[in-house]
Amino acid sequence: MTAIVVIAKECLPGKVKTRLHPPFSLAQAADLAAASLADTLAVAAQLPATRHILAFDGETPPAEASGWEILPQTGGGLDERLAAIFDHLDEPTLLLGMDTPQVSIELLAPVFQNWNADAWFGPADDGGFWALALKNPSGELLRGIPMSRSDTGAHQLQRLDEAGLSVRLLPALTDIDTITDAHTVASLAPHTRFARAFAGVQAAVLLLGADLQSEELLAIRGARS
Repeated sequence: MTAIVVIAKECLPGKVKTRLHPPFSLAQAADLAAASLADTLAVAAQLPATRHILAFDGETPPAEASGWEILPQTGGGLDERLAAIFDHLDEPTLLLGMDTPQVSIELLAPVFQNWNADAWFGPADDGGFWALALKNPSGELLRGIPMSRSDTGAHQLQRLDEAGLSVRLLPALTDIDTITDAHTVASLAPHTRFARAFAGVQAAVLLLGADLQSEELLAIRGARS
């Protein structure tokens, strides 16, 4: 009896993945975020969860979440928003971010096979975390944790330990914040929608660069003639 929650923002230009701009446009960055979210939802949909919930910040949920429960995110910092999600639920709950499209059913299957721990924790390579599952959800286990820092994961694990919870670890994953992250994830999971979208925007940027170089050469030749 485990619910799965994916937390996500609506993938609009200027609202998501802004650290990918430049070299990508804000629209291209939003397309990459949408692809990453679609991959995550596709995996989550195949897991044997009792409830599938999208904790959503936006107006129009993605088509991939059709049939899911939509839980509007609360205001406040990320810690408050995550805490509110766990306060909303009573059953064992797995929370996933939207920035690890390389996640797989195999990686998450152990959470649904055996709750022989109080929590599952998926560390991210940047020091945060990409997944957190709690057997007995409580927002107090997250509220006040400093978010989006290189020590966020360490603080979260310490909070779980101080609460006397037993914790099992999921594999560390790279979440997508930078161009380097995007390259890494696309190469690790070439089968994903994200990898295909990334290849497409890379090709578009290269083509645009070539066109601009051609225009500059023509302008230089025109000025010399």
